[in-house]
Amino acid sequence: MLLLVILCFGCACLLTALLVRFGAAHARRYGLGVPQRFHFGHVPRLGGAAMLAGCTLGWFWIAISGPLGSSNQLRMGGGTALALWVVMVIPTAAGIIEDLTQRLGPRFRLLLTVLAGVIAVSVLGLGVPRLGVPGVDELWLAYPWLGMALAIFAISGLPHAFNLIDGYNGLAGLVALICCVALAYVSIQVGDRQLAAIVLSLAGATAGFLIWNYPRGLIFAGDGGAYLWGVVIAVACILLVQRHPQVSPWFPALLLIYPVWETIFSIWRKAIRGVSPGVADALHFHQLIYRRIVRGVFHDDESRRMLMRNNRTSPYLWGFTLLTVCPAVLFWNNTMVLMGFTLLFVVSYVYAYRSIVRFRVPRWLRR
Repeated sequence: MLLLVILCFGCACLLTALLVRFGAAHARRYGLGVPQRFHFGHVPRLGGAAMLAGCTLGWFWIAISGPLGSSNQLRMGGGTALALWVVMVIPTAAGIIEDLTQRLGPRFRLLLTVLAGVIAVSVLGLGVPRLGVPGVDELWLAYPWLGMALAIFAISGLPHAFNLIDGYNGLAGLVALICCVALAYVSIQVGDRQLAAIVLSLAGATAGFLIWNYPRGLIFAGDGGAYLWGVVIAVACILLVQRHPQVSPWFPALLLIYPVWETIFSIWRKAIRGVSPGVADALHFHQLIYRRIVRGVFHDDESRRMLMRNNRTSPYLWGFTLLTVCPAVLFWNNTMVLMGFTLLFVVSYVYAYRSIVRFRVPRWLRR
């Protein structure tokens, strides 16, 4: 399985290097005045294409022979990898087209992610089998369409959640990498080597992209990369809970609470201001950290100063993510503990957001 990760890493890393070298012309299409822009110069946004190629190589290798000649379970499960590739390639390709042309509207891209969710439920037989809430699970079992609807909602929503947090060098990429490793760990704990191989392929491809993305910001993941992470991780989470009753449905909920809650909170704060959720702004949590916490970088060159502030922003959010990933991995089969940590994150996020907005950040956090 390690060789599979190296294979996907090498493919994505090499293709990313080629895109950095020859993709600068396309980068000029990206507007200079958008509120979520925090970099100077023209940077290619085609990292998703390189990661797609890395995942494709790894998953087809699993389908043909298992990851470099490993167990029969992996070879027999190659059909899952191929089916997931079909599901994943639709929104990812749409994201890459948007990165190239800037002409696909958000509603059309949302429609394609919903289509991917419908195909995933149909082809892979996905459905969230339980919620882990006494009294509700009985109703949930009586109406299987509820689990299917939730699966479609998760698969169509998580790509946009990753797209929303993809604002600074390495931020969304490392969050996705951490989530993939956590999913692989729990998959191995329950004996599902097939699912572990699938998510580790994405982890290897993501690592190959991050070599060029952090800290120098030579290329961005773009919509294609965010949609790739979101669709694959969402499907992997549903498969893990569906296949293994011992895995709590609150394990993926806590694992992914940062991008999910960031999206929910953003929709809410825009709604109370009468703004459409599809309108971009610069008031997301990571953007507030950039503006009001990461301030003490002094260099003569303005572009270098912005790059260093950009790079110093991501570690704050990586740490925030680890505060949810660590308990999720430690208590992956304990629903009540996972629910408690999920609630704790929501409360902590709201408190931290209000503190930053009101300039009540402790002095030791500012850099």
